[in-house]
Amino acid sequence: MKVRNQNEEGEKIELQMTPMIDIVFQLLVFFIMTFKIVSQEGDFNIKMPLVAPAAGTPDDLQLPPMQVRLRAGTSGQLAAVTLNDKTFAIPGWEEALRLDIIGVIGDERGPGSIQETAEVELDCDYGLRYEHVIQAISAVSGYRDDAGNIVKLVEKVKFAPPRQAGE
Repeated sequence: MKVRNQNEEGEKIELQMTPMIDIVFQLLVFFIMTFKIVSQEGDFNIKMPLVAPAAGTPDDLQLPPMQVRLRAGTSGQLAAVTLNDKTFAIPGWEEALRLDIIGVIGDERGPGSIQETAEVELDCDYGLRYEHVIQAISAVSGYRDDAGNIVKLVEKVKFAPPRQAGE
């Protein structure tokens, strides 16, 4: 029985290396030629103006900064609440703060209103209990009206770095 496709003479089959090396060098040349060196990030040639332009009239929609300061007592309970320089009594401070915020931003709602640009910064003592921070966020961000609808006040609330009580 004779098997087909069998080398009877015992010739050794060799792979041709020259075409493979040619292809490797062609690929190497291709990648070297198409390589783009990217300029270093942050290397900008910026020419800044020497003198700042004169400050114009303030925008009507620009609000004064609203900073709510929450001071903690020795056990982490709320000791004092102030909005800018106005201090609120501890019992009922949430409603008084909410009414003061409404007085600053007004009643107008919707696109283009002052309410969109209003921002409150909460400055809390380090040892203040978390529940008081949540109460302050709730007081400045909105409330439910008599019909049960949610009325939004300030949507941008940021935090100042925490500090120790008494600072």
